[in-house]
Amino acid sequence: MTTTAPPATFDRRLLPPMVLGSLLNPVNSSMLAVALVPIGIALGVPASDTAWLVTSLYLATSVGQPVVGRLVDTYGPRPLYLIGTALVGVAGLVGAFAPNLGTLVAARVLIGFGTCAGYPAAMYLIRRESRRTGIDSPSGVLAILAVANQVVAVIGPTLGGLLIAIGGWRAIFTVNVPLSIACLVLGTMRLPRVERGPRRGLDLLGIALFAVALVSLMLFLMSPQAGHWPEAAAAVLAGAGFAWRELHTAEPFIDLRVLGGNGPQLATYVRQLLASTVSYAFLYGYTQWLEAGRGLSASGAGLVLLPMFAGAIVVTTVSGRRPEVRGKLVVGSLTLLLVCGLLLAVDAETAIVVLVVLALLAGVPQGLNSLANQNALYHQADEGRIAASAGLLRTFTYLGAIASSAATATFFDDGATTPGLHELTVFMVAVSAALVVLTLLDRSLRRTGVPTTREVPA
Repeated sequence: MTTTAPPATFDRRLLPPMVLGSLLNPVNSSMLAVALVPIGIALGVPASDTAWLVTSLYLATSVGQPVVGRLVDTYGPRPLYLIGTALVGVAGLVGAFAPNLGTLVAARVLIGFGTCAGYPAAMYLIRRESRRTGIDSPSGVLAILAVANQVVAVIGPTLGGLLIAIGGWRAIFTVNVPLSIACLVLGTMRLPRVERGPRRGLDLLGIALFAVALVSLMLFLMSPQAGHWPEAAAAVLAGAGFAWRELHTAEPFIDLRVLGGNGPQLATYVRQLLASTVSYAFLYGYTQWLEAGRGLSASGAGLVLLPMFAGAIVVTTVSGRRPEVRGKLVVGSLTLLLVCGLLLAVDAETAIVVLVVLALLAGVPQGLNSLANQNALYHQADEGRIAASAGLLRTFTYLGAIASSAATATFFDDGATTPGLHELTVFMVAVSAALVVLTLLDRSLRRTGVPTTREVPA
């Protein structure tokens, strides 16, 4: 009598450090939302200055994600994960004892760099486990990461408010210390030591030009006015220099020749940019209008938006275990366009139940688009550059966040009024339409994520 060995499955011991590491960035982003006002009052600085606490983390993370991802591909996830999560703990202490806004901004920059390792390390480990088990599409594991991040988006502001009520605004920095310790313990105990990848020189000039181009572009998008043309010029010049450098160096930071030949991966980055731009514009623009244009309190606006987050979690949980990508993106992009179209019809007299239903519908693309793009990238990226490619996907997400901030500031110049919301919505409709067209025209999506070998649930 012969027996068949059970099929190999994903090593579940890796999940706690993977999930906790990937959550450090969103938990710090969401908690700060409720701390900006008390920080401004305590330090005697205006809202225009405290906004740098938000922007600094986005800038640091946008630049750091692909850099750290490249290092993860070369040295493995364990050392970068441990260094990054330790840096988050140090940054928490710096923020907790910061005497002024400048020190707080520095702490947020350190948090941004420290949280860069979590997501690329997770994607690296998922690919490694796929090779070990022979499972082509670890959709269940990717869904777990997506749901965990969405749950944090829901509870982050509440957690931040609770911490502030107990220990003041400095508590949202202090909490990084126990989170860092937990990551260090889990990472030390459970993350595997892996052989180094192919040795590549670190393209410091390419990284510097990439950073200058990205930071200059973000600074311009934050205030796209004629007086800020030097930032736009710097972005163009640094971007051109970066492209020339990457095409002519033997060990490029981002191999534009390989990336340029991978049309499906480029399309995924553009889809992520478009989807993020609309999602962030809806989240922040709609929220501000609910308070200023519809007259709801901050807590009332939060309750109206709650179905969006709940819906996103349900949609991700239900659809996440299926590896196919195209169906998710088609439904997600079309639903996003529908939500934006419906948003054109709301005004100060719209019934609360209609606003709640609109938020619930917005949860569908929130739960589908990001997860689908994440799955698509997993299959499209070069195996030896999966962590760097994953980091670059996050960079495009934050570019969308900055673009949405610029659009919201432009159309809400006179306040979050109903006419301003409708003007913002026209912009969102145009971006959503572009997302729909790009998704429908991408033929490669028909086979992306379709299993070619056995698939065992994670």
